[in-house]
Amino acid sequence: MKKVFRFGLISIIVLTVCTCLGFFIWSQQTYEPTEELYTLVDKNEIKQDEFGVIFKPKGNKDVGIILYPGAKVEPEAYSYIGQQLADQGYLVVIPRVLFNFSLFDINITQEIVNEFESVREWYVGGHSLGGVSAATYAYEHPNKVDGLILLASYPSNNNDFSNMDLPMLSIYAENDGLSTIEKINETKHLLSKRLMIYEIKGGNHAQFGIYGPQKGDNKATISIKEQQKTIVNVMSKWLSTFH
Repeated sequence: MKKVFRFGLISIIVLTVCTCLGFFIWSQQTYEPTEELYTLVDKNEIKQDEFGVIFKPKGNKDVGIILYPGAKVEPEAYSYIGQQLADQGYLVVIPRVLFNFSLFDINITQEIVNEFESVREWYVGGHSLGGVSAATYAYEHPNKVDGLILLASYPSNNNDFSNMDLPMLSIYAENDGLSTIEKINETKHLLSKRLMIYEIKGGNHAQFGIYGPQKGDNKATISIKEQQKTIVNVMSKWLSTFH
């Protein structure tokens, strides 16, 4: 009986170790930025700090934006958005998250906020699963966030903002095969009444970053550059309404 118990225990331990190891290896197989990114952003301007990729403002706004990356997407893939917003005076941080899944590292936002004490307003957001993480942080810390930005994303069902006064921006794409228009519409009831929503005609899921095609996505009918510029323009317009 003891041998059977010992064998069963060893089997469970081995299975657990193999599962964890398999997950770790899979999580490291990430979507890296493509060479097209570096036709839009000077590689030397993509700076790293302890939190991830950071773009410091060239103006004097004391406003920060934290953008969680999508699942298994390298934060550098969002550098065009980060650089463009920094050029307009915003501090932009794209965190490098645990196991490349932001749900494991939601509270990194608090660490970033603590680090940059001079920033008076914070907007959190993210792409795809990163948006889910941003929404979770915003829902749990409503007094520490000045606005929520969802890029091809939506909150989980237990994060209902419908009775909250939090400014929200939701940008989605017509040809998104992952965060589909149907899913966006099904979750609209969770969003704040202070909502601006924008559909990118011809855009898809992967072109919210610059990291190449993504499994399950549909083909975009506009260029990456056009979609990225649209994202920046919509975000800029929305942010400008608050200061």
